[in-house]
Amino acid sequence: MANQSHIASTKRGRPGYEREELLSICVRAFNEYGYEATSMGVLADALGITKSAIYHHVKSKEEILEYALNWALVSLEEVFDAAESLEDSNPAEAVEFVTRQTVYALVEQFDNVTLLLRLRGNSQVETEALERRRELTNRLSVLVKTAQEAKEIRQDISDRTIARLIFGMINSLATWYRPERGENVEKLADAVVQMAFDGMADSTATSTTAR
Repeated sequence: MANQSHIASTKRGRPGYEREELLSICVRAFNEYGYEATSMGVLADALGITKSAIYHHVKSKEEILEYALNWALVSLEEVFDAAESLEDSNPAEAVEFVTRQTVYALVEQFDNVTLLLRLRGNSQVETEALERRRELTNRLSVLVKTAQEAKEIRQDISDRTIARLIFGMINSLATWYRPERGENVEKLADAVVQMAFDGMADSTATSTTAR
């Protein structure tokens, strides 16, 4: 995430917060109260500082939103960059890689991804983020289609439907998973992969074996 080095700076401001820490607290407030309903006053209360102290770090509430969404999206985009550059892997392995690593990315960037998933497209920042999110679905669809053409996964469901179902299952973690409970992320990723790939197994091959 080299393009975000300026975001994650450790510059300490007058209120005693480092910038990244302040942004994280603000994002949690957005998720708790809703972005639209969270005023700078609410953020100041959550931080225990004055509104003017917040402006020492950021210019606006929307700037906080933009930083958070970029963090989330870059972490997810990097998963696809890695999958698409994998050597000596079959197409199904690339789909599995994306499925597994997206779970890790969501958990690592839990608050930021949760905010991303709640967007309604009410501003240019949100609209651009939603477009980048749709592009992730497109990229997964391509990987799925390639695996289908190689007859490594079932072909009776469209590539786009499979991509949406995979993301739907992973995105649902934002509604019930709680990082503070310390649940084993590896086991969680294993469960998601198993559920996804058992459903994507080639049904023709399975029925032939059964006979």
